[in-house]
Amino acid sequence: MTPSSDKELNGLDNPSFVGEDGSRCCSSPDCAARCPQKGRGTGHGGGKLAYTVTDVPPWYLCILLGIQHFLTAMGGLVAIPLILSKELCLQHDLLTQSHLISTIFFVSGICTLLQVLFGVRLPIIQGGTFAFLTPTLAMLSLPKWKCPAWTQNATLVNASSPQFIEVWQTRMREVQGAIIVASCFQIFVGFSGLIGFLMRFIGPLTIAPTITLVALPLFDSAGDEAGQHWGIAFMTISFIVLFSQYLKDVSVPLPSYQRGKKCQLSPVYLFQIFPVLLGLSLSWLLCYVLTVTDVLPADPSIYGHLARTDTRGDVLSQAPWFRLPYPGQWGVPTVSLAGIFGILAGVISSMLESVGDYYACARLSGAPPPPKHAISRGIGVEGIGCLLAGAWGTGNGTTSYSENVGALGITKVGSRMVIVAGACAMLLSGIFGKVGAMLASIPAPVIGGMFLVMFGVITAVGISNLQYTDMNSSRNIFIFGFSVFAGLTVPNWASKNSTLLETGIIQLDQVIQVLLTTGMFVGGLLGFILDNTIPGTQEERGLLAWKHSHKGEADNPQLISKVYDLPFGIGTKYCAVSWFRYLPACPKRQPGSKRMDELKAAGQESSVKASSERDSEIGADTRI
Repeated sequence: MTPSSDKELNGLDNPSFVGEDGSRCCSSPDCAARCPQKGRGTGHGGGKLAYTVTDVPPWYLCILLGIQHFLTAMGGLVAIPLILSKELCLQHDLLTQSHLISTIFFVSGICTLLQVLFGVRLPIIQGGTFAFLTPTLAMLSLPKWKCPAWTQNATLVNASSPQFIEVWQTRMREVQGAIIVASCFQIFVGFSGLIGFLMRFIGPLTIAPTITLVALPLFDSAGDEAGQHWGIAFMTISFIVLFSQYLKDVSVPLPSYQRGKKCQLSPVYLFQIFPVLLGLSLSWLLCYVLTVTDVLPADPSIYGHLARTDTRGDVLSQAPWFRLPYPGQWGVPTVSLAGIFGILAGVISSMLESVGDYYACARLSGAPPPPKHAISRGIGVEGIGCLLAGAWGTGNGTTSYSENVGALGITKVGSRMVIVAGACAMLLSGIFGKVGAMLASIPAPVIGGMFLVMFGVITAVGISNLQYTDMNSSRNIFIFGFSVFAGLTVPNWASKNSTLLETGIIQLDQVIQVLLTTGMFVGGLLGFILDNTIPGTQEERGLLAWKHSHKGEADNPQLISKVYDLPFGIGTKYCAVSWFRYLPACPKRQPGSKRMDELKAAGQESSVKASSERDSEIGADTRI
C-alpha cells in the first residue's frame, strides 16, 4: 500500500536491468544497443521496457521476477496479521499467527490471479490493506470484544484448549462477516460503473486526510513492538534506511548466464529492490547471534527479553509442513452493523487508492491509460477479492499494492505473466506451513522497527496527494489541517467517553462508536464535505492537475482492446451477445468491430513473432 517515490514511478530510478554500456533501457547488452531503434515500449518518462504488458518473457525470467514481486509485497502481507493478533487475543499463540500469515499469502495469490486475468488486466499485485486495519481495530476495541485478562498472560494461555479457541475465533468470525458484507458494496460500485460517478466529487483534499489517517493511529502498535528493545528496533530502521536511501544507487555484481556466452557479472540494484527484506534478515540474524551468546537477557521479566529469537522458536517445529487454507476454517462468519459500517470506510479508501495505482501501473508497463470499463472491472474484482478474504478468514481485505507498481519501473518488465508467476509463488507459500511459521517467529522489536518505517511512509504518501492542490490557498490549508486534526481528536475522545454516546439502542451505539473511533472515516468525511461545499476553483482544489495526471494517449483502440479486453475470447468469440457492450464493466464494441478483431489477431501474431525474434537475438538473458 506504500507507493514508491516519484523517481521510482517515472521508470528511470535505478532499474535492475542495465546494459554493459551503462544504459538502462533493456535487459541485455545487445538489446540495450538496439533500444533507440527497437524499443519494445516506454514507461512513464520515456524509459525503455524490456517487456511490455502483453509480452511473455522466458519462463525462468517470469519465475525469478515473480518471486521478486512476492518478496516486495511480503513486508505488508506479514505486518497485517501480526498487528491484528493482539486484538484477536492471539499475541501468545504463535502457531495460529503463522496460520493467519499462510492464509493471507494464499488468498493474495488467488486475488492476484483474478485481477490479472479477469480484472483490470494490468501487472498489479493484490494483497492485504492497512485501510481495513484501522476500522477493524476500532471494532475489536468495543467492550464486547475486548480480550479477557487471562489471555494477556502467557502462562495461563493453552492454545489448544476449546475455551481459548472460542475466544479468538468468535472475534475473527465477526471481522469476517463485516468484510464479506462490505465487499458486496465494492462489487456493486465496480461492476455498476458507479466508481466513475463517485470520482467526480472526490479529489486530493478528500484522499490526502483519508490515507494519512490510515497510518497515524497505528503509532501505538508500532511503539509497543519497537519498545520491547529500542536498540534492536533502531538497528532495523537503520538497515532499511541505509539500503533504501543511501545505497539505492549502488549495484551489486552478480553472476548471470547468457546462452552461447560464458558466465559474466551483471550489475543488479539489490539494495533498492529488497531494502525491507534485507533489513529484516540482517536484524534477525544479529538477534540470533545475541541470543546464542546470551547477550540478550534470558529472564522474561528483564527488559529486552522479547528480542531473543528463542522466545518464538517453538512455532517452527510445531507448524505442519503442508496446510491448505479453506473457506470457513475459523467457523461460520457472523455479522453486526457496527463492523459493516466501519469496514465500509476502509473499502472506500481502498477503492480510491487502487484507481490511482491502475494509472501508474499502465504508465510503467507500456499500456495505454485504462478505459472506464477496465477500471470498473478492476474495482469489482477487488470486491470479489475482499469477499474471498472474508470467507477464508485473513482478518483483512485486498487491494492493489503500490510498492509493486514502483517495482515495475525498477525491473523494466511490465509483463502480466510475471505477476501470474508471483501469484503462484504466493499460493505455494500459503500451502507450505513452515513459511508462515518462520515469519511469525521474527522478534518483536525487529517487527516494530519495520512498522515505524512502513507507517511513516504511508503517512507521507497520503500527504503527497496535496501536490496537486494550491497549498498557498488558506481554503486548502484549513480543509486539510482541520480534517487531519479532527481525525485524531474525535476518535481519541470517543474511545474515552463511549458512555456519553449511548442512545439506548445497542446496535446503533456500536455503529456510532466504531465510526467515531475510526480516524480515516472522520477525517475523510470532513475533507469530502468541506471540499465540496467551500467555494473554490477546480485549479485551486487540485482537480485539474489530478485529472491531467490520469490522462494519457488513448487514441489507439487496437492496443486498448489488446490490453484490456477480457481473455479467452470472452465478449468477442464467446458470449458476444448484443447487450454485452451495455454492461459498464465490459468492453464497448464499436462499429466495424469485426475488422478490429482481425487487426487485433494480426497484431498478436506479429507481436509473438517479434518477441520470439527478440528472445533469440538477446540469447535468452537471465539476469534480473
